[in-house]
Amino acid sequence: MTADWHREAERMVAEQIAARGIRNPRVLAAMQQVPRHLFVPEAYRAEAYGDHPLPIGQGQTISQPFIVAYMTALLDLQGDEKVLEIGTGSGYQAAVLAHLAREVHTVERLPQLAAQAQARLEALGLDNVHVHVGDGTLGLPEYAPYDAILITAAAPEVPAPLLTQLAEGGRLVAPVGDRGYQHLERWTRRDGRLHREILEAVAFVPLVGEHGWPAS
Repeated sequence: MTADWHREAERMVAEQIAARGIRNPRVLAAMQQVPRHLFVPEAYRAEAYGDHPLPIGQGQTISQPFIVAYMTALLDLQGDEKVLEIGTGSGYQAAVLAHLAREVHTVERLPQLAAQAQARLEALGLDNVHVHVGDGTLGLPEYAPYDAILITAAAPEVPAPLLTQLAEGGRLVAPVGDRGYQHLERWTRRDGRLHREILEAVAFVPLVGEHGWPAS
């Protein structure tokens, strides 16, 4: 990747994200500020700002830029939230969230990916992100409740522990469906009740864990 990644990021945001209807200025700015090429393996850096997901090892992927922006925008972050992310992966989504929220906790079940993500986040000085290794389908009850929860892998249904960890007024966004095809769902807690919206069709890697899919 050339040193002038800022130009690639600007083009990515203009052509892949803003052009498809994402208007939230804070989300657009965050997507432009995070050096996406640092979150992909060296072999794929020339494709880092392309309009598609990329493999990051161990059967996992970094999501398409538009999907990252779209799911982030659905959380409607204002800047003072505590956010829980399930599925750290490369750490890219957590880096975007770090620019938009006060505090981010992110859970990865694969220790090697978690260590790599933490190193990248630390190198960028994003000290408001805390990486945890564990079963993300259980959430992190010790830090709950969360103003926003983002699940970046597909579950057959939203894990019940995560819904219980959502604060009043909070939003949870997750891909829900079978192993090959899902829809994004947004859950909101209002007046103690949970409200569900079914949104775009998507395709994510499976969410493995006690309240997700079994490891294959």
